[in-house]
Amino acid sequence: MSTRAFRTEPTDGRTFYPRLRGTRGAVACEHYLAAAAAADILKGGGNAVDAAVAAVLVEGLVNPQMHTIGGECPMLIRMAGDSRVHAVNGNMAAPERATAQAYRERGLSDVPDRGILAAGVPAAFGALVTALMRFGRLPFAAVAGPAIALARDGFAVHCGLIGQAGFGIRDLQETFRSEWPGSAALYLPDGRVPREGDLFRNPALAAMFDHLATLERKAGGGRADGLQAVLDGFYRGDVAAEIAAFSEAREGFLARGDLARFETHVEDPVSLDFGDVTLFKCGFWNQGPALLQTLAILENHDLAALGHNSADYLHVLIEALKLAFADREQFYGDPRHVDVPAEALLSKEYGALRAALIDPNRADASLRPGDPRRMGALLPAADRLGGKAWGPGTVHVDVIDAEGNMVAATPSGAWIKSAEVVPTLGFPLGNRLMTFYLDPPHHPNLVAPFKRPRTTISPSLAFKGGRPWMVFGSMGGDQQDQWQVQFFLNRVVFGMTIQEAIEAPKLSSEHFPGFFAPHDHFPNRVRIEPRVGEAALRELSRRGHDVEVAIDWTEGYLLAAERDPETGMLEAGCDPRGTKAEVFPAFALCW
Repeated sequence: MSTRAFRTEPTDGRTFYPRLRGTRGAVACEHYLAAAAAADILKGGGNAVDAAVAAVLVEGLVNPQMHTIGGECPMLIRMAGDSRVHAVNGNMAAPERATAQAYRERGLSDVPDRGILAAGVPAAFGALVTALMRFGRLPFAAVAGPAIALARDGFAVHCGLIGQAGFGIRDLQETFRSEWPGSAALYLPDGRVPREGDLFRNPALAAMFDHLATLERKAGGGRADGLQAVLDGFYRGDVAAEIAAFSEAREGFLARGDLARFETHVEDPVSLDFGDVTLFKCGFWNQGPALLQTLAILENHDLAALGHNSADYLHVLIEALKLAFADREQFYGDPRHVDVPAEALLSKEYGALRAALIDPNRADASLRPGDPRRMGALLPAADRLGGKAWGPGTVHVDVIDAEGNMVAATPSGAWIKSAEVVPTLGFPLGNRLMTFYLDPPHHPNLVAPFKRPRTTISPSLAFKGGRPWMVFGSMGGDQQDQWQVQFFLNRVVFGMTIQEAIEAPKLSSEHFPGFFAPHDHFPNRVRIEPRVGEAALRELSRRGHDVEVAIDWTEGYLLAAERDPETGMLEAGCDPRGTKAEVFPAFALCW
């Protein structure tokens, strides 16, 4: 069944969307065509990994204002019968020529937030094909089939593609016309902004996927040989040649050699035990560990006794987020290039030290990273680092199959606002390099050749009682793990269902420097949905929080799927938020 078919207004005893349960498959995506693609793959004999890859490929076509294949895609995967969780590092790499000096020589004080100088090696495609090679069953041609058909034959343009603020075609049309002819040719057919419901095609993208599928068929050998041919075709063959030529013509740093040397790493995730739940996140090149640090702080408080969304609970939550995300700014970076004190940051001892800094009666306006290397609650002021508005430019995909294979994937980047579409390929290059710093020299996220920029895109996977349980995630930049921790606590501490936990009112802090240039931060600012109640809002203000009351139903954008460890029953949930910001509402299926 679909959520859209049973939509109703929420009441005190009813969620906006109903609970979706089944035994054969659970899928949660941003677009209904992506969910349909995943369901078709599962019904056709594929597993959760095959289905998730198919869904991501479709999302990159139908939601290009939030993600295209030129971007990034971190993934968490657990296979049935395996107690391990695998993290696929779907993060782009900086070109060899991308140094702080090279940017300064071009008169820049920050990496640009769009255009060719913000482009690194596209990583999403490598992550998806690597996941297929390691964990899938089907060939690339099968899982790419739904995206190829939609790109070739067309799909209906939706409100988000047209009107999503700052990301949609309507807001970008003048940039397309004046600066990016490749984007104008694709997204302004007949020279105008498409209307909702118009049929849209992307023949260049269809042709690229078809070309790669042909390479797979011609490779001979087994399935792995075919998938390797697909990877080689993208990173070392004709696709790489097109990308490199496009970059060179625009004086970018990205070169053919950068694509050829790129590889996708499959890593061990980081994790934290919270009660009987173990939560897994991607490594410290990602903001995900900040969620774990937040939990390590919060477990020193009796959250249930404080009461869900009471002023006391919200105050402690906000202050814990501020402390964890101050550490994100101070310490997180590509572990292959910087020394991250990972074990100390996630230790219970350090979490307790940080928790003791929270004044229950007053918000603290300073940025307060800790000193995990010396197990200190606060880093000396002289050593502290410190400093953009967020945007919902990300999608998320969750899939669980009947066997218990489960995937959480968070594709993002290479938005149609990030750079001009490569005309021969049908997608733009990403701009994730904009999260890098050009100074100070000791910053953990300083730009460097081959380094991977730290990212906000952050999937989650949880075990309960030592058994695989749940996958979830969100769009939303710096807000992703802030919203996810609230969803997680709603489920684990307050016993809400998936759908209740998604729909409950949320908040986000802007107290710490944003990942995106110019890395602004606004001390004590918190944006919160008014459904928490006027009394809580007043009390937070009294305690010193700079409360910005959001439009209701605009703080969240969550997706989740779970498998009951006892019965095997599957459940999926998705967020009705989105229409207030002209973001296409999410979609879930369970059968």
